[in-house]
Amino acid sequence: MKQTRIPSADGLTLATYETGNPDGPTILFLHGFSQAALAWDLQMSDPELKSCFRMVAYDIRGHGASDQPDDPARYSRDVDFAADTNAVITALNLNRPILVGWSYAGRLVNDYVRAYGTKAIAGINYVGARTNSDPAFNGPGNEFLRDMCRLDLAAEIAAVEKFMRACFFVPPPADYLRRAVFYNMRVRPQTRRAHLTRPPDVDSILPRLDLPVLVTQGSRDLLVLPGLATHTARTVPDAVLSLYTGVGHSPFVEDTPRFNRELAAFVQRCAVV
Repeated sequence: MKQTRIPSADGLTLATYETGNPDGPTILFLHGFSQAALAWDLQMSDPELKSCFRMVAYDIRGHGASDQPDDPARYSRDVDFAADTNAVITALNLNRPILVGWSYAGRLVNDYVRAYGTKAIAGINYVGARTNSDPAFNGPGNEFLRDMCRLDLAAEIAAVEKFMRACFFVPPPADYLRRAVFYNMRVRPQTRRAHLTRPPDVDSILPRLDLPVLVTQGSRDLLVLPGLATHTARTVPDAVLSLYTGVGHSPFVEDTPRFNRELAAFVQRCAVV
């Protein structure tokens, strides 16, 4: 795994991770709220994916090993998040990557497209993705977010553990869950609060998407209700909806073989469009 630290447009440093076939089609993974690039370990370490694709992930601002500024204004502007993704694409010379956005990163994907268009990317895979901020699509797992933003360590730890369990309907391996709790705890409560208080997002970008789009959704998602995936797939021209029955918010962990197989097929499809 190659690790690189690159500057963002507004002076933050972003931690990036790369593996796989440097000559293959490129996948850029964007993780969810309070997570880290390590969330994609079961994809980044998969031998078949590594043999076929160049795979890159990065810790979004305020998460993982990327900078975590104190000023909440550094988390408020859509253009800054868009510029972060663009900085990764540009600095690593990614050739028309497929953007894979999990959960909160659905918004980050839309931020990027709104600012830079679709010419530099080949496709989008929304995974349990927040493509708009309508609270009607909030599942019961969101009730833990308030305590994750409190300056009360005991309450924060308890809320993070409950939040992470809510990310799965099919329980993950114990070591995966334990590590996920650890990297969630690297994000400070005030950073989480700043992310959650961003201005509401609308999905006006979706009807204008002019590239292949795959919408991946678990039927038992407790964070982002499946109705949002259905809405996204209906709103994006020619999008494909892949519903995972009996799976929660993390299809790439709960049914890794299917997810990796469908991702590979989607990337190959994008490569020939």
